[in-house]
Amino acid sequence: MFTGLVERMGRVVSISGSSGGVSDIAIESPEIAAEIVRGDSVAVSGVCLTVIEAGGGVFRAQMMEETLRVTNLGGVKPGEHVNLERALKLGGRLDGHFVLGHTDEVGEVIRIEPDGNARKIWISASDNISWGIVPKGSIALDGVSLTVIDSENDRFSVGLIPTTLRETTLGRLKRGDGVNIEIDVVARYIAGLRGGKPKSGLTWEKLAEYGW
Repeated sequence: MFTGLVERMGRVVSISGSSGGVSDIAIESPEIAAEIVRGDSVAVSGVCLTVIEAGGGVFRAQMMEETLRVTNLGGVKPGEHVNLERALKLGGRLDGHFVLGHTDEVGEVIRIEPDGNARKIWISASDNISWGIVPKGSIALDGVSLTVIDSENDRFSVGLIPTTLRETTLGRLKRGDGVNIEIDVVARYIAGLRGGKPKSGLTWEKLAEYGW
């Protein structure tokens, strides 16, 4: 489990073609690689991967074909940067929100609006996840914990402060780029308990009334 607070940006050193349904990715990040070992979990642009080797400032992880298919890691190339976060430690401060590292879908950047030193970006969202995106709610984009500003049927917006623009890959986004989207785990489990998307009669206002 993660918090959505990116620790470092890493540089992709190599990514292998699929062999037996598995691809290897090597990422350079001396700070992260020095503190992880085989078997640790690392969120790579919001995707939970298991470390298979670490040393010399680089760590390697493996990805199944499903990971390549449903996240933007399938299109990453050597030299590009990714957001990195190690797994949450019990007893630490939770300054973001609970992020599982399980991408719901890849959204597309459809608009970027300058807002002083900050930016407001609009991301596409399908019906499969739009029900779980609400104003003032939490969402993770490429592993970065953000607060939703606007939520419409097929899109939503978030704000990026200067620190986020400078210290994560979100500052490099362009119109048309794909981003990994993970909706809030609370919304996910509420939907699961009800057998799918929220049905008529259950609203976020009622959930708030009941103490959620």
